[in-house]
Amino acid sequence: MEFQDVVRRRRMVRAFRDAPLDRDAVERILANARRAPSAGFSQGWAFLVLEGADETARFWAATFADDAARRRFRWQGLFAAPLIIVPLAHKSAYLDRYAEPDKGWTDRDETRWPVPYWDVDAGFAALLMLLTAVDADLGALFFGIFEPDRFRTAFGIPDDYSPVGALAIGHPAPDEPSPSLRRGHRAAEDVIHRGRW
Repeated sequence: MEFQDVVRRRRMVRAFRDAPLDRDAVERILANARRAPSAGFSQGWAFLVLEGADETARFWAATFADDAARRRFRWQGLFAAPLIIVPLAHKSAYLDRYAEPDKGWTDRDETRWPVPYWDVDAGFAALLMLLTAVDADLGALFFGIFEPDRFRTAFGIPDDYSPVGALAIGHPAPDEPSPSLRRGHRAAEDVIHRGRW
């Protein structure tokens, strides 16, 4: 598929068929995530990969307060996704990397980071996974984890790793588009400023 087609076809899919995924597609999604840019080539990310009904059910149990909350959730087709990947940012990897001699700092002072590149870089990896899913004729959704402490406990996530969200990936099923799409794309002149604001 041409890159422009991948970009045009990318959308957030909220309903999936429970059909298993091709192993090569899953491995390509993960391999491409590892190709994301990272400040200082720190590669301060990790990916929790949950495949199949048993593993994904554990995820949903850990990220919804209870069964009633899950039943009230608007997009029930999301729960059929056969693959969930959680990108995790590792701030310490960046603080350690930039305290190395080739970076010129001698400490791990976090105030030097006006933007938390550990989160940005994990987001880059997530975007590459979303685009790779489209290229593999799959659907994908990036969404937040709103019970992060329960999630950490359920999966033994170390304290110095932070989930930046999660991706559900699978064969798309007919779904209801997000009502937010009614807003349409912002006009180019509202978001692109050439030479000055």
